[in-house]
Formats: sequence, C-alpha cells, structure tokens
Amino acid sequence: MSVSFRALDLNLLKVFEALMTEGSVTRAASALTMTQPAVSNALARLRDALGDPLFVRSGTGIRPTQRAVVLWEPIGEALESVRGALDERVFDPARAQTEFSLSMSDYVSSLVMPNLLTHLGQIAPKARVHTVPNTVVEIADQLEDNRVDCVLSVYVNEAQQPAAIRSRSLWTVDYACFMRRGHPLAARKRLSTRTFLNAGHVDVSLAGKTMPSYDLFLASRGLSRNLVATVNHYSAAYEVVRQSDLIAVLPSDLRSQSRHAPLLHAMPLPLKAPPRIVSLFWHQRNDTVPAQRWLRETLVGMFARSD
Repeated sequence: MSVSFRALDLNLLKVFEALMTEGSVTRAASALTMTQPAVSNALARLRDALGDPLFVRSGTGIRPTQRAVVLWEPIGEALESVRGALDERVFDPARAQTEFSLSMSDYVSSLVMPNLLTHLGQIAPKARVHTVPNTVVEIADQLEDNRVDCVLSVYVNEAQQPAAIRSRSLWTVDYACFMRRGHPLAARKRLSTRTFLNAGHVDVSLAGKTMPSYDLFLASRGLSRNLVATVNHYSAAYEVVRQSDLIAVLPSDLRSQSRHAPLLHAMPLPLKAPPRIVSLFWHQRNDTVPAQRWLRETLVGMFARSD
C-alpha cells in the first residue's frame, strides 16, 4: 500500500523513530514526553497510513515487522539529518550520563572489559557499562528485543544473520590444545591425531548445545573425539584442565589473561579448525543514535585487528 507524503503527518515519524529505538511503547512515550495512549494512538494512525502492523508484541516489548525494518534506514537517516541541521547536538562522552549494555562470553569479557573500562574512565567518566551472558544462538533475539545495545561474539555458522542485524569484524580467534603442566601428554613435542582424539576432552558450550563447534568441524571430516564434559564458561574449562587430565581446545589469547597460565601447557592442534571471528553486532535501528554510534566506534577503534 502506498501513502502520499503530503497526506502523512510527519510528527508520526518521530513516534516511529522512538518505537524503533526504544523497543517498547512505554519507553517510547517516556522518551517523547507523551502519554502511552497518545503513542498507541499515533501508532494506530501510522499502521492505517502505511497498511502494515509495523510492530508486534515480543516478550516485554515490541518487535518491528519487515516493513518497519525496510522503512527505518531511510527514515532514521532523514530524521537524524534534520535533527543535526536544527540543533547541531553531538554526543559528548565527557559529560554524558549514559548506560551501555553489552552481551559477551566470559572469554570476550576478560579481553574487552579491563581496557574498555580504563578507557571510559578517562574519556567518559559518567558512563556506566553492564554486561550480560552471551549464548551465541540468541544474538539476534537480544538485539531485536532491545535487551542489549551491542553483542560481541562469534556467530553460529548454521544460522543466517537477519537483515536488520549489522556487524563489524573485530579479531580472529586462534586455538590451541591446553592441558595441565604435569599431564602425561605434556612432554611430547606434538600430538598425533589418534592420541588427540582419544584423550579425554572438556569444551565450552555457551548455549548448552550437545555438540560444540569443534565437534561439528570434526564431524564434517568423519571424525569424533572423546568429549567427556561441556561447561558454559571458558574460565571453568581452564580450571577443569588445570585440575584434571582432561585436555581442551581453547582460545590461545585467554591463556595470557588467566592467573593459572604458569600451570597450563599449550600445544598446536593436530587438526586445525577453521578460524572463528569475534564480531561486533548491533541492530539497524541504532545506526544513527549518537551515543550508540560513539560506543561502536570506540569498540572498533580499541579492538578491531587486521589479522
């Protein structure tokens, strides 16, 4: 259904913007200093004008329809351009009292948060950052439901990234085979494929899946290993390795962050898995939000590597 530009009340576009960025009628009303019934009424008028529901209920908020997602990029950019021309406001990190929410695993958090918090303490001292667990398979849902501002994670290979989810590569994860220093296999210069596969393994499954990504790789080659246990935190996997005869395929760079590093022994993998990339993910609706854009630029500037 087409709608005439002349016939459309342009004030409704501000309501559309607030609903997209807030993901909730209640929060949109607060941001616009309007009553909730007024926002609901404006949404009803928008739906009638555009011939689409635009938003559907999802959990405690709302989720945009495909039509809303398509409309958001040109409308969001246009409103941002008009806003910039009228008030010339920019995000000032030194004065901003804002909160950011990031979703990441304990592995990513251990690499990102110490440096990020130090940087924010110097550049944006009034900013607050909260992290929530990353289960990999819920990346799109976390962003669609406006539960977090950004996700820093690898993406599940089996799933296709939704069009409304944007991403930027940060770094490639290198893996090694870890074991305790006194492990019977630690004295060897290298592990044969048979020895490696037959040894007892522990691995990390953030989403509680029965088959971690490394086992999917092995299965694609007609192989399997002796996977004894899975845990849902990388720090727990390192601790299991430190205190047992289990070995593990884990990110190499986390070793330098662990207090147990002197007690761990790393060896090259006899079967090297395809590289996995930690990326920054965000929802398209936040493309033009100044604070969100500043956060993304900060994360990319600090952690993006050219491998």
